[in-house]
Amino acid sequence: MPHKKILRGRILNFSAEPQDETDTDAYEYVEDGAIVVVDGKIQAVGAFGDLDASDAEIIDHRPNLLMAGFIDTHIHFPQVQVVASWGSQLLDWLNNYTFPEETRFAQDAHAQTMANAFFDVLTAHGTTTAMSYCSVHSESVEAYFSEASRRGMCMIGGKVMMDRNAPDGLRDTPQSGYDDSKALIERWHGTGRLHYAITPRFAITSTPHQLEMAGALVSEHPDCFVQTHLSENKDEIAFTKDLYPQARDYLDVYETYGLVGPKTFLGHAIHLEPREIDALAETGAHPVFCPTSNLFLGSGLFDDAGLRGNGIQSAIATDIGAGTSYSMLQTLNEGYKILQLQGQKLHPLRAFHWITRGNAVTLGMEDRIGTLDVGSDADIVVLNSQATPAMALRSARAQTLSEELFILQIMGDDRSVTQTYVGGNSQKSA
Repeated sequence: MPHKKILRGRILNFSAEPQDETDTDAYEYVEDGAIVVVDGKIQAVGAFGDLDASDAEIIDHRPNLLMAGFIDTHIHFPQVQVVASWGSQLLDWLNNYTFPEETRFAQDAHAQTMANAFFDVLTAHGTTTAMSYCSVHSESVEAYFSEASRRGMCMIGGKVMMDRNAPDGLRDTPQSGYDDSKALIERWHGTGRLHYAITPRFAITSTPHQLEMAGALVSEHPDCFVQTHLSENKDEIAFTKDLYPQARDYLDVYETYGLVGPKTFLGHAIHLEPREIDALAETGAHPVFCPTSNLFLGSGLFDDAGLRGNGIQSAIATDIGAGTSYSMLQTLNEGYKILQLQGQKLHPLRAFHWITRGNAVTLGMEDRIGTLDVGSDADIVVLNSQATPAMALRSARAQTLSEELFILQIMGDDRSVTQTYVGGNSQKSA
């Protein structure tokens, strides 16, 4: 007989993007709610008193808040030990910290150790799905997907392809990058809850031939995601134009090789030309807002309202390790401030929609993750808005759901995550 589990608590579930608390058609809030989980799926959700609790294990999370697990759409698995590395902008940061660190992921044992730690930290912060860059080595991808598979997580990832402007031990070739990626796609894409992302790191580290081979992979595997970087830093843009003088702009480099479409995720996308914005809108590709990273590296301010005004669906992410926190709550905190500097607003309800259903919509996976809808995978986070003395002091004056969410958004981190469920299974020890 299937094991039946009921999670009890206050429930927040999104069905659309709310603009503020009056937009009640976009979300449902249940004060004494329950989620029925059977075989890793959400079987029912509603008021606790209305649900059949017979033969069920009841886990009482009251008075905490239950919502869909967080989704991180841009993170670098091999950079877990270079987070908080001081004092550089993008290109120097890559050469001084990131590239030396990523060479270590050629070693199976190191990659496996880091994968275990990586997923522990993700789930401790309430993240249940992420789209990750692995290193250039197949070993890193094997470790990443093996650990995700063991935990039953819905994860996306791929081997970076980079055949120039990187040190020895961190370059492939156009052919080996193609061959290794293809073998990894065949081994992992669609296995359990796993998905592959074809991953040319960025234009600077790939020759035209390699981007051509990446485009061939996209053509052969159109159900795979594509992830790369775009217009993060002005020096990066200038270097790209030197390497690809025939391109109209940075995005055109990727367009030329068939890498831009609705399953493409473009990290940063800060310094965009008008033609690039039009092309993003036309192709359905997704910029990814990485606020803590953009501030840490001094890269610039993401124009959320401008992109939204052009009908572009942006994702949001931590960008560990230039990003400074694994917490999607802290990501929202810094995102709020970046938008404030530009006279833009991020309402807490829209913010929490963004890191759950919103990111799921950009991935085309909102029927499986990002909501608490019946039939969805039971990836759930339990949040405590009084997790620290300072939060408890502030929460004593909060009177609305929006106020509580904003406290979590600005003051919250992993301490606010009481429990994380992946496929209905708890991830945090008591």
